[in-house]
Amino acid sequence: MKLNRGRMLSSMPGPSVIPDRVLGAMHVSMPNIYKGALLETSMSILDELPSIVRTNGRVFMAISNGHGVWEMSLTNTLCRGDNVLVLESGRFAVGWGEQAKMLGAQIEVLNAPERGPIDPDAVEARLRADKDHTIKAVLAVQIDTATGVWNDIAAISRAIKAAGHPALFMADCIASVGCVEYLMDEWGVDVTIGASQKGLMVPPGLGIVWANERAMAAHEKADMRTPYWDWSARMSEDAHYKRYCGTAPVQHIYAMRAALDMIAEEGLEAIWQRHEIFADAVRAAIEAWSAPGGLEFYIKDQAHRSNSTTTILSGSVDAVRLCELCEQGAGLTIGVGLGDLADSSFRIGHMGHLNPPMLLGTLSTIEAALQAMGAPLGASGAAAATAVIADAMKN
Repeated sequence: MKLNRGRMLSSMPGPSVIPDRVLGAMHVSMPNIYKGALLETSMSILDELPSIVRTNGRVFMAISNGHGVWEMSLTNTLCRGDNVLVLESGRFAVGWGEQAKMLGAQIEVLNAPERGPIDPDAVEARLRADKDHTIKAVLAVQIDTATGVWNDIAAISRAIKAAGHPALFMADCIASVGCVEYLMDEWGVDVTIGASQKGLMVPPGLGIVWANERAMAAHEKADMRTPYWDWSARMSEDAHYKRYCGTAPVQHIYAMRAALDMIAEEGLEAIWQRHEIFADAVRAAIEAWSAPGGLEFYIKDQAHRSNSTTTILSGSVDAVRLCELCEQGAGLTIGVGLGDLADSSFRIGHMGHLNPPMLLGTLSTIEAALQAMGAPLGASGAAAATAVIADAMKN
């Protein structure tokens, strides 16, 4: 029986739900791309974006997804033959490292403990062993969208400094910007990667890189630079279109302006708190559902389960069938497992433009699908999540 005749709901870990206000801002006719309102709007965004990650550094925005600005970060700071240390904690840092390899760098992967976060002590030990400082960059992801792990970026940065190592520290925050606390300058991160389609609530299509003075100094010597990604060209003051290496992404600029206005109105700290409450509700649901042979968290350590996305091992439950039943039977799209977890997990995104009806509807629908499949369940996850939301609503 298909019940999905209402509005479809996506609870994937991105692209996240786009607010009507953001969608409405995109419905404009083509403006003059060389002067006037579009340029003013674009420059206001570029002026404001550093505050989103708490940096005084530069920001570069490109027409791309996150993979594009991975490449931008690498080509603007590295030379061919440079050694890069990739801190694996799932799928995405490794993918970033593979890009570096294709561009001519030498990569080394330092694996996190199984189903856990990056170990800062292991990072420090590896960098202390690099006595000649051949490693030029360290790559890490704050929240890995495949595993749902939440890495301690501040602790990793402290480990790099404790080792006395000059490598650039680069952090992918695509699944965390606008969702959880991130303090680029205070934590000592040199390059931060972001994208529009998750916590920033804008359709896919804008990639963002924030770079501090150390990164800009490395840029001066980088020999991987290419015309499209080159920071120097994008710093032009005399031709706005050079900031996008061509025609500006008109609709996305207006969408980003609306999204940043919404973020400013709510306040970043309030947004971080809201994400924490919703993540607690999701975690309460999974704890309640857990049963022998059934569902369990992928990330073992509760402290490192992220506040924007959660990966659930499905045990004896057919994860692929669960995703299909939710979408085709009920109109709810949840995240399929990625990579090695494709057949044994599913993911719930709880990020961005989200409220209790959306979240509780997601969890109740998943629970209904699990019941329909005869899955082993310990208790009602929907009831457990409701209790978390109820406690938050008392305050």
